[in-house]
Amino acid sequence: MKKYVYSFNEGTAAMKSLLGGKGANLAEMTKIGLPVPSGFTVTTEACNEYYNAGEKLWNELKEEVLNHLANLEEKMGKRLGAVENTLLVSVRSGSPISMPGMMDTILNLGLNDETVEGLASATNNPRFAYDSYRRFIQMFGDVVLEIPKYKFDSILEKKKDEKNIEEDTDLTAVDLQVIIEEYKAIVKREKNIDFPQDVKDQLFMSIEAVFRSWNNPRAKVYRNLNDISDTLGTAVNIQSMVFGNMGETSGTGVAFTRDPSTGEKKLFGEFLMNAQGEDVVAGIRTPKPIEELRSKMPQAYDRFLEVANLLEEHYKDMQDIEFTIENSNLYILQTRNGKRTALAAVNIAVDMVKEERLTKEEAIMRIDPLQVEKLLHPTFDEEELKKATEITRGLPASSGAATGKIYFTPEDVVAAKNRGEKAILVRMETSPEDIEGMVASEGILTARGGMTSHAAVVARGMGKCCIAGAGEIRIEESNKFFKAGERLYREGEYISLDGNQGIVYEGEIPTTESQLTENFVELMTWADNIRQLKIRTNADTSRDAEKAIEFGAEGIGLCRTEHMFFEESRIYAIRKMILSTTEEARRNALEQLLPMQRQDFAEIFKAMGPRPVTIRLLDPPLHEFLPHDEEDIKQLAEKMEVSYYQLQEIVNDLKEMNPMLGHRGCRLAVTYPEIYEMQVKAIIEAAIIVKEKEGINVIPEIMIPLIGEIKEFQYVKGIVERTAKEILVERKADLQYLIGTMIEIPRAAVTADEIAAEAEFFSFGTNDLTQMTYGYSRDDAGKFIGEYKEKNILEKDPFQRIDRKGVGKLMEIAVKLGKTARPNIKLGICGEHGGDPNSIEFCHLLNLDYVSCSPYRVPVARLAAAQAAINNKDQRK
Repeated sequence: MKKYVYSFNEGTAAMKSLLGGKGANLAEMTKIGLPVPSGFTVTTEACNEYYNAGEKLWNELKEEVLNHLANLEEKMGKRLGAVENTLLVSVRSGSPISMPGMMDTILNLGLNDETVEGLASATNNPRFAYDSYRRFIQMFGDVVLEIPKYKFDSILEKKKDEKNIEEDTDLTAVDLQVIIEEYKAIVKREKNIDFPQDVKDQLFMSIEAVFRSWNNPRAKVYRNLNDISDTLGTAVNIQSMVFGNMGETSGTGVAFTRDPSTGEKKLFGEFLMNAQGEDVVAGIRTPKPIEELRSKMPQAYDRFLEVANLLEEHYKDMQDIEFTIENSNLYILQTRNGKRTALAAVNIAVDMVKEERLTKEEAIMRIDPLQVEKLLHPTFDEEELKKATEITRGLPASSGAATGKIYFTPEDVVAAKNRGEKAILVRMETSPEDIEGMVASEGILTARGGMTSHAAVVARGMGKCCIAGAGEIRIEESNKFFKAGERLYREGEYISLDGNQGIVYEGEIPTTESQLTENFVELMTWADNIRQLKIRTNADTSRDAEKAIEFGAEGIGLCRTEHMFFEESRIYAIRKMILSTTEEARRNALEQLLPMQRQDFAEIFKAMGPRPVTIRLLDPPLHEFLPHDEEDIKQLAEKMEVSYYQLQEIVNDLKEMNPMLGHRGCRLAVTYPEIYEMQVKAIIEAAIIVKEKEGINVIPEIMIPLIGEIKEFQYVKGIVERTAKEILVERKADLQYLIGTMIEIPRAAVTADEIAAEAEFFSFGTNDLTQMTYGYSRDDAGKFIGEYKEKNILEKDPFQRIDRKGVGKLMEIAVKLGKTARPNIKLGICGEHGGDPNSIEFCHLLNLDYVSCSPYRVPVARLAAAQAAINNKDQRK
């Protein structure tokens, strides 16, 4: 028979997945002799079985719970439901991963109309007894019977108004008896049942309610935001009650062993006298700072300080501790690793190494890599954020915080910035031609698109806050407003974007700037000494390259040359090339672009110094460079001195049914080889110039995109080699360069041995590889990915984390085949997955040489690569 229940003295901290974090820590604290009220834990397996088997579980589980209850009663010398020596228990949730406040708790279970009288008599404190019963009915009614809490609150507040009092503690025993009767009447009215008097019924109904709370809306939202699996389940902890509401020698509180905002080594917390735990967090009464406990109850304070230090030493991490003082006796109800800001996380980890509590490897493992990114961006003032009104939610596409006025076109954003305003660019979706507005904006909000949409990718590269796929908003660009629900938000009104959570707020919220401390630099140095993967960046400008180097990048893994064409001074030349009807006309237009591209590459090479730079030749379909709105087409036609109808016809001809699978990448070079000739010429000439003028020995890595057939690669490689040779002969220069390809088409992955015979490096373009493997449009998948995750069809968005079973299998095949054909082939990844810690670990296991990510994710990747090395010693394939 399966064991579903463990007493606190049977478990250990290592049993967190089975007993939940709270249950495992209660067991551990019991084991090391701390003052923990006795109890037992119903396992997470029981919760999962409840959802799978339902009623079939109950008979078996009830018997086991009753056996442990009998043992608890014997140990305490009390009995649940007895009038004399009555045992009261709490029933609390406890996930394997801490989810503060997301699930439910019931206190004072075991009280009924008879036992409350016994408790009053035994304690000689009727007010305490009736207050405990009042609380129990309210919590049971809210959590178990699902009666809205405000219905109970209104009764309580009405009584306080009648008595003209502010505090709950000023209510008398008689007042509380009246409230109890009114509470029971609410239960009768709302549920058509009497408030349960059978204490065993109370217990099993409460266990079931805690199981149900695993899937309440707030818990599901929290798991989704924090990447916690829905399959973990919650444990249920049944623990004998201790009471902080027995008078002025009793109290309750919560404290951290260090400041969770800064990491400073000092006790940080609050307490209330004559109160139960929910009073501290509910905001009904204003708690006192923990330091005041020293003067109020010095012995209890000193004992708590001693326990706090012991727990931090034992767990080797900052602890978040819940405690109760009953008649001057201290009890510890819970300890867990405390939630903290990114700044505090870094400071605590480094300080604990200096205190010799942690090794450097342990300190590195203490930090969530994604949390590190928050240190590099502005964040909202926490107190102001609490007051803000939420408008809607989307995907947290690029971290940071931004506030500004709403504008709907790139031109209006640029104009607003020139007037000295802060602007938020709001679009249905962005396209490459929006680049100037994106640069000028404080942040970007799109109604469509996913985590690898144009807006997301470009915003991350610029370190700019972005929320994508906010599908609830309806944008009326022509009328200059967007609608969320019934509320209109017009051009010029302020909104604020939280790129860390994907939340849009009304109004202007103050921000605080990023904080790169000495401790952060030290932690990153430790990570660099451990990791095996190199970390490159995706950068298209010298500015981005310099920022990435500041954050520790060791090269460029992806320079997207198309991003160099969208500036106003260049877009005309590329459009002229596209609209040319002869090769000669195209070459004349490309000659105008050549010096611009050459200068761009020279600046990037100079910024990167001797570090490797991978440059992807033109990838997107040509229609992306052309206008699509009628007014814009008319303006271009006038500028190019052609008729509107002629230009409209060319625009229509270039439109494709499925452009991501259409005329793009290497296919452009097959049709128009002169485009790649110009780009290769710019790359090679720039490298020669930088070598001659700056003394930097550049070895450009020229990457051919979208190869699916070896003959494509051979054809385009011929163009590259021929062009490069002509320049080197003409300039009498000596320059090394590499030619490689992106592996982003499934066919390329499974024929990688053929391609590796010709290619000197592979870079996995996991955005397109995921798109083509799943058959999901990466720009449209945001419309249904959320539902897929909600319904457990997908555990994680595959555009955010590499799908190891499918996309990962193709990568594994390509690595194996590629190394078979060319043992020294250079292997990397440049898709957006290069900044995801789980994906980085997979790249480590595949034995890739590097990952490449946006500049602001470089520290994330450095830390994640170190963690991958620590977690997977000697497991690289």
